[in-house]
Amino acid sequence: MAEAVVTQYTAKDFKSDQEIRWCPGCGDHAILSSVQKSLTDLGISREKYAFISGIGCSSRFPYYMNTYGFHGIHGRASAIASGVKIANPELSVWQITGDGDALAIGGNHFIHAIRRNVDINIILFNNEIYGLTKGQYSPTSTKGLVTKTSPFGTVEDPFSVGELVIGAKGKFFARTVDSNIALSTQIYGEAARHKGASVIEVLQNCVIFNDGIHDVVVDKEVRDERTIILKQGEPMIFGKNRDKGLILDGLKLKVVTLGEKGITEKNLLVHDATEQNPGIQYMLANMRYPEYPVALGVIRSVVAQTYDRDLTEQLKNVKASAKIKNMDDLLNSGSVWDVE
Repeated sequence: MAEAVVTQYTAKDFKSDQEIRWCPGCGDHAILSSVQKSLTDLGISREKYAFISGIGCSSRFPYYMNTYGFHGIHGRASAIASGVKIANPELSVWQITGDGDALAIGGNHFIHAIRRNVDINIILFNNEIYGLTKGQYSPTSTKGLVTKTSPFGTVEDPFSVGELVIGAKGKFFARTVDSNIALSTQIYGEAARHKGASVIEVLQNCVIFNDGIHDVVVDKEVRDERTIILKQGEPMIFGKNRDKGLILDGLKLKVVTLGEKGITEKNLLVHDATEQNPGIQYMLANMRYPEYPVALGVIRSVVAQTYDRDLTEQLKNVKASAKIKNMDDLLNSGSVWDVE
């Protein structure tokens, strides 16, 4: 039997006929464009994609994709996406969620989907605010942020998405910026090819309720000095003049300047996202300006067994050795009485 031929798609093929209802200037537009671009190179039939969302501005995403989709309820996208993947392992399942949807009401489902290593791709839009419900602080809002629900400044310490993912035994974590289409497209492709739960944190801008929250590190005037794009197997170099880097000083990362104190490129850490021990990756995911540059790119990508594959294999083995093959066998098993 001949193999099915997969059509060569363009980004336009993944655009639905629905009017996009995000605010003008919202970072969600760029994320949508990046995802649509990334899917064109994966060699997967359009009918094999399923986009699952919860509640929030980001969760309108499935309407704008010309694929299968499911708009769920608040915080339950991880549970729904897990079920979709387990029921049909051949699907490429994408969970679209926000910092509120995933990390507040959906936090329990989120960490267990990661711990189980279900083969789904989770794109987490992080604008550090509740946008759809009009500007309340979220689990990632900076301590002290003044919002409608914290008029004197929030007193809570925020989650670090990378720290949470790696702490939940995550095997793939990456970070990008909504406006960096090229980097985002590359990362989404790598996430799709990874077998297991992949989490991509997107530093996304909400122009209405938290405008410019990430500008301190991603504005074009400062981004080269305040972010570092990690590349597998390459030294950790950053800076407008490519003259800064990262070394390990004892148990901590340290920013150094090339040429000072005899520091050369050979002294710098080389990025290895595939290292099983998450120690360095954990520190990279947690770097914050001004002490450090914010890490972008694929930070962790480790091969491991997936929940859906293990479950499918278990069911196959159980069925092969089971005496009960159908409902009649079940009904007639054990102690059975004939009632006259």
